[in-house]
Amino acid sequence: MKRAGCLLFAAAPLVITAAVYVFTPESSAPDSPGSRVSASQQARQDAKARAEAEREADEKVIAAAPPGLAAPDKKELAQKLVASAENSTLDWRTTYGTIEDAGDGCGYTAGIIGFCTGTNDLRVLIERYTKSHPDNGLAAYLPALREVDGTDSHEGLDPGFTEAWQAEAKAPAFREAQDSERDRVYFDPAVRLAKLDGLGTLGQFVYYDAMVHHGPGTGPDGFYGLRERALQEADTPAEGGREKTYLDMFLDVRRTSMKSDNPDLDTTRIDTAQRRFLYDGNLELRTPLVWQVYGETFRVAE
Repeated sequence: MKRAGCLLFAAAPLVITAAVYVFTPESSAPDSPGSRVSASQQARQDAKARAEAEREADEKVIAAAPPGLAAPDKKELAQKLVASAENSTLDWRTTYGTIEDAGDGCGYTAGIIGFCTGTNDLRVLIERYTKSHPDNGLAAYLPALREVDGTDSHEGLDPGFTEAWQAEAKAPAFREAQDSERDRVYFDPAVRLAKLDGLGTLGQFVYYDAMVHHGPGTGPDGFYGLRERALQEADTPAEGGREKTYLDMFLDVRRTSMKSDNPDLDTTRIDTAQRRFLYDGNLELRTPLVWQVYGETFRVAE
């Protein structure tokens, strides 16, 4: 995937809270150990309680929502839609072994979701896979993958890495690993957040495709950055906004981001696919579907 700046994840800010003790009018010294919690401890406990309450409320929203894109047939459709934009095919299961350097600054892009050597998701995939399959043919490249992380370098990968990837992709276990990592990093978080935002099946796919292409980063051109910019311009359905209006704004923000570094970049995955579904009022992503990407027409029957 052509992820913004080729930085997949943003480091979470480290919050350091100084210990502040509660003083009573009768005393200017801290209470004896164990007699009273510090203000910082109480703040952490309160924050934990709020987080747990919010998580519980979120789980209720998710449980009450229809399956949407997570339904087996819609999830299969989602993979076809992504594959049409990423590999010009609907047969996404033929893409486990694909690997190339697209010249986008992200190093090698490989597999069903475009894991990249420059954006750390490919490295994480192989690290997790190696824990359960230590003798796999890609494990030997882990030191090199750690070194090139965040760059487009092939140092330590050439020659041999592309052939090793293609060979390992024939193993059912590695295909399962790609599926699992796709769901863990991209599909499940995108669908979950879309449901919390009150979006239907199309909106869930819009989030998923953006997560895949831009990466789940918090920077201005990562998925969460794009969503934040869209929220500044339109309310989600969960906030009382109109679904079509919000999705139109999200696609505008995403398209602007894609064009910012390269005005000639093809954005048909938005213009003649997702936007077409939206303007047709197909918020539930019903089939049959017809769309165009890079000038090629794709069709999915009922």
